[in-house]
Amino acid sequence: MAMVVLISTMSFTLDMHYCGNTLVDVALFKEAKTCGMEQQVSSSIACSVMAKKSCCTDKQLNFEGQDELQNSFDKITLEQQAFVAIFYYSYIDLFEGLEDNVIPFKEYPPPFLVKDIHVLNETFLI
Repeated sequence: MAMVVLISTMSFTLDMHYCGNTLVDVALFKEAKTCGMEQQVSSSIACSVMAKKSCCTDKQLNFEGQDELQNSFDKITLEQQAFVAIFYYSYIDLFEGLEDNVIPFKEYPPPFLVKDIHVLNETFLI
């Protein structure tokens, strides 16, 4: 149950870097690494008069988690209180151990083995 709440409330960002139409890098929770074309374009801009449009693009996908959790328990209905009380009352005795370690067959010895039937018939569980 805790994992469901954690996953449903977690937000994260998926960052992708494309060079042309090919995907170069994908990063989760941080920026994606570039292919190095920005450095070449910036050095060529200083040399040329007309600046060309870069072929690289960055895309970000933001996944927002649920932000509507009930933080306080003061708005519990009567039915919910009854359910918790009945659940607690019915399952409280399941986890109590026995007072003494009672072994009812302690005084009786096991029967003698006359013939080992499994070996005689050569039938074994595999």
